[in-house]
Amino acid sequence: MAPLPRWPYPRLCAHRGAGKLAPENTLAALRLGLSYGYRMAEVDVRLSADGIGFLLHDATLDRTTNGRGRADALTFGNLALLDAGSWHSAAFAGEPVASLTNVARWCIGSSVALNIEIKPTPGRERETGAAIALDAQNLWDGVELKPLLSSFSEAALDAARDAVPDLPRALLLEELSSDWLERATALECIALDLRHTLVTAALVEQVNRAGLRIATWTVNELQRVAELLAWGVDTIITDAVDVVVVR
Repeated sequence: MAPLPRWPYPRLCAHRGAGKLAPENTLAALRLGLSYGYRMAEVDVRLSADGIGFLLHDATLDRTTNGRGRADALTFGNLALLDAGSWHSAAFAGEPVASLTNVARWCIGSSVALNIEIKPTPGRERETGAAIALDAQNLWDGVELKPLLSSFSEAALDAARDAVPDLPRALLLEELSSDWLERATALECIALDLRHTLVTAALVEQVNRAGLRIATWTVNELQRVAELLAWGVDTIITDAVDVVVVR
């Protein structure tokens, strides 16, 4: 087996920032993850009505803000007025929706690597993939460690590759079909980003033999973290930043 390309990312990554201990996908969550020693975070990024990248997991605002309805129906100016913290706890009341621009500035200034999950609204897959890749290229210009772009949407990843071929990409998979290698190769991905229940020692070896790395989500039990690391998984994404200790 030929040597694998260098993997520059930390072995542990905070899911949606510290998205259980703080409101997910906010700067508050990112700061809290860093306070536990995490030097990498995963966030979800989608586009506002006026094409601005911002952090939100869901297609609607209802669960994690005091807004209602489609997230992509509002301009970022209106999104920025929402409360994205009170749903979690009173301690985070008033925490704003975060723009990708502000998150990039914080990550660069804090030396925190970022896994950007591209979350397109149905019908805006290519637009979203291209826009987020172009923004990432500009925001991390001159920075050695670029963000890792991942998505379940192959159309979004394809557009991201076309827009900025040099940014690293990972294909997110909930299920493992027989054509995973062909799909990842077509998108020129450097890694698979897999649900952790799919990962076995044999699969890690198979993926590595194909020249790809493995990230996996969402792993919250210490025994499973240890097992995956022993098998050679490259990055483990976890909610349990207070349990899975960075060493």
